[in-house]
Amino acid sequence: MKKERILITGAGGQIGTELSTALRNVYSDCNVFVTDKSVEALRSIKDAGPYAVLDATDGNAVLEVIKANNITQVYHLAALLSATGEREPKYTWDTNMSGLLNILEVSCQEKISKIYWPSSIAAFGPTTPRNNTPQKTIIEPTTMYGISKFSGELLCQYYFKKHGLDIRSLRYPGLISWKTIPGGGTTDYAVEIFYEALKSKSYTCFLSANTYLPMMYMDDAIRGTIELMESPLEKILSRMAYNISAMSFSPEDVAKSIREYIPEFQIKYKPDYRQEIANSWPENIDDTEAREDWEWAHKFNLKDMTRCMLYHLTEKLGTIT
Repeated sequence: MKKERILITGAGGQIGTELSTALRNVYSDCNVFVTDKSVEALRSIKDAGPYAVLDATDGNAVLEVIKANNITQVYHLAALLSATGEREPKYTWDTNMSGLLNILEVSCQEKISKIYWPSSIAAFGPTTPRNNTPQKTIIEPTTMYGISKFSGELLCQYYFKKHGLDIRSLRYPGLISWKTIPGGGTTDYAVEIFYEALKSKSYTCFLSANTYLPMMYMDDAIRGTIELMESPLEKILSRMAYNISAMSFSPEDVAKSIREYIPEFQIKYKPDYRQEIANSWPENIDDTEAREDWEWAHKFNLKDMTRCMLYHLTEKLGTIT
């Protein structure tokens, strides 16, 4: 068993719930300390190991938790997402940036060995090349979430160069999971559509039919995150976030994939304000550097993901297809 003491902030979110379980499988339950802003957010994972209520924007509280629990690594996931960010831009900036800055400052003080912080394809913008978006490119985000993510990337790079903090990051595409309902992202349709396909055989999508975006099944995202963190220091050549990718699809593609299992499934389209956000993001991205530097490789395509989502959600919802 590896001798690390890991702190996860935002552990009750879509990524945090599954990452917490995966890290506990690697490092043991007692060595992974999960936190979120409420006990309710942690309800599905708190009983497996140590937990606490923690607001990452409270620097003193962050310091207290890290010191009291002899933390050696931090996975800082606490953040507000893209759709929420446009409704509450100031709150999003304050939450996303002050939380990250607190983690970085405390990590310098307490000599934390490694930090993980997630970026996103939202860091890109309408001036970024939309096809095969490279690792290094024009980045001019137009959403508050994207602005906070790109600013966070620069901040992480600064703390690596200035203080030697080993901070690692991925630009996640849209993430699809059956375990946790997403919380305010522009790619949430790709989870909602499976729930509605099973419950009502129909779905009204808030993006247009042919809106292509980079996507990834959560199992790949969790595995990729841990592989990045466990890679030798010399393999981490980028201190801005790494592009990672698995597949790119549109709502219509997902609907066709679902109809292989539920032929009567119907989809309608009613784009809302999230369409403008999606239009500013890449359609697909180039993750060559991640594949070459630390041997990233995805396992799930759209067909695989659809099969897994419908299988697990059928059990979860008690639905018979």
